[in-house]
Amino acid sequence: MRIIGGTARGRALIAPRGLLTRPTRDAVRESLFNILRREAPGARVLDLFAGSGALALESLSRGARSAVLVDRSPAAQRAIRRNIGHVGFADRCECLCCDWRAALARLRAGASVFDLVFLDPPYDQDLSTVLGELAGGGLLAPGALVVAEHHIGFTPRAGLALREVDARRYGDTAVTMYREGGDPQGGDRDLSGEL
Repeated sequence: MRIIGGTARGRALIAPRGLLTRPTRDAVRESLFNILRREAPGARVLDLFAGSGALALESLSRGARSAVLVDRSPAAQRAIRRNIGHVGFADRCECLCCDWRAALARLRAGASVFDLVFLDPPYDQDLSTVLGELAGGGLLAPGALVVAEHHIGFTPRAGLALREVDARRYGDTAVTMYREGGDPQGGDRDLSGEL
């Protein structure tokens, strides 16, 4: 596993050991960031089930302003911190070792706002609940993009505050993207034309 593009391109990343973490494959990440090439620069990123931190670190390599990486696993946090140090982004990262609900509560209390959110949990996690908490929690900037990775057999329901703008399949993995209402750029840009 490695950083695919940007200033840290080619830097190797490690993944935590065990079956609970399912790192996003390099080919999927490359395809995803081809779609997100206009979203990452300057973005405040939240990686809510960070695992190795690869998605947030890829965003930072491509010009994101900052990233919060959340994972409740101590093994994942060790891998994340090692990866952050290896790519040299410690000054732009914050790590939270807690579950997603506690992380959202803490971020909400700190008035944090995000432009780009990655959700790549274990496949048994109900992302519909997570999307609902994100959308109603004041954590999303106007026009924020939420990228959810999930099994192809289940597409998360986002509710009224988030609109599905794109969906892709990569083998048994699907990536669905949602846009928060009120894009400040004045566009409900369909990301399907971004490749």
